[in-house]
Amino acid sequence: MTKRIFTSLDELRAAVGESIGPGPWLTIDQTRIDAFAEATGDDQWIHVDPQRAANGPYGATIAHGYLTLSSIPLLGRDIYALDFGTARINYGSNTVRFPSAVRSGTRIRATATIADLRVEQSRAQLTVRWTIDNEGQAKPACVAETLTVVVL
Repeated sequence: MTKRIFTSLDELRAAVGESIGPGPWLTIDQTRIDAFAEATGDDQWIHVDPQRAANGPYGATIAHGYLTLSSIPLLGRDIYALDFGTARINYGSNTVRFPSAVRSGTRIRATATIADLRVEQSRAQLTVRWTIDNEGQAKPACVAETLTVVVL
């Protein structure tokens, strides 16, 4: 897959409705899960206790849903880039769902769909729909619609 580089608002506007990706796989290992638990204080056993989790509902520890969501910038950087404007600001999310759990040691990858672009004065608001595939699962790990402000 070739990374898509947008060099202008016009190029981005023309891509509304276009799906880009999927990008490369990323392994979600226990080290990453533990680091996220440490950073957020979410140290529930289902995430950080492999022995107890082996007897739990997933047969292993699972990644935090928000770890999967927060992987979007990492997964997305190989999918597309905005090569215009002076800054990009995370403005939030419209929707986020976690249809399937990510077991420790499995891989995820993302596909982005440019959903909307609104331009007002010196800013643009970009809406991207993300689907994060969960290797070996019929359902995705995460579906989310994110908002980014591009300062022009």
